[in-house]
Amino acid sequence: MLLSTLAQSARAERLHPLFKKLFDYVKTHDLTKVPAGRIVLQGEELFINVDDATLRSREEQKLEVHRRYIDVHFPLSGAETVGWRSLETLTEASDAPFDAEKDFALYTAPAASYFEVQPGSFYIVWPEDAHAPIIGEGRLRKAIAKVQVID
Repeated sequence: MLLSTLAQSARAERLHPLFKKLFDYVKTHDLTKVPAGRIVLQGEELFINVDDATLRSREEQKLEVHRRYIDVHFPLSGAETVGWRSLETLTEASDAPFDAEKDFALYTAPAASYFEVQPGSFYIVWPEDAHAPIIGEGRLRKAIAKVQVID
């Protein structure tokens, strides 16, 4: 997992060939003003989902994991609390079998730690990072980029 600010994204851009394209787009477009939905930057390899989410409590929000995509989260309208836990520490089974088509599984296990992310910041979660996003109160506009894992 990586937590940083958009002003410092150059370091993160070295971690995947599509990250620079993603960060350049986010820095040059006001995602608070676009309709909610998908923005395709490079087919199924790189796209952004803009969402107006209702925040949940720590107890309500489950950990999620992905295999095919790296998530890059950008809170846009306010702060977001996020739970994190290493996938390798999840010893119980997921709530349902991994959904390969939707690329996710959910776990009811608690997060090991929590952190807060402000607008102007981002966090990257890899397939080995179980994460519980959208924790807090009220509503939050956010963007979640999906960057295909390179094998």
